[in-house]
Amino acid sequence: MNALGGIPVDRADAGRMVEDIVARIRAGEIFGLVVTPDGTRGGNAFWKNGFYRIARETGMPLTLGYVDRTTMTAGLGPTLALTGDVARDMDAIRAFYADKAGFRPERRTEPRLRDETGAAGPSDQG
Repeated sequence: MNALGGIPVDRADAGRMVEDIVARIRAGEIFGLVVTPDGTRGGNAFWKNGFYRIARETGMPLTLGYVDRTTMTAGLGPTLALTGDVARDMDAIRAFYADKAGFRPERRTEPRLRDETGAAGPSDQG
């Protein structure tokens, strides 16, 4: 991934990655940013909230992407302007991904943030 310009995330300090990316965007740096969902290897109860925090803190929209093993397709879905109403925003994300399945569907993590009752905070950094 490094050869493609990927930046590894230090899981011990994942929140730092969000801060660094936000600072780069605010400084006017132009780059492509792709954030893959957590839980695709081992499964988790929640998604990490870094993608949400980056979009909200920079005012940038979020474009949903997918690789669907069921239909053997990949692509981009809708672009969402996040509202800050975490539950409502995540409902839209869940609706898009409801019919999509990854390579190992049994390891799917439902698109859900730990805190969908308020703003996504640093408790689930990454």
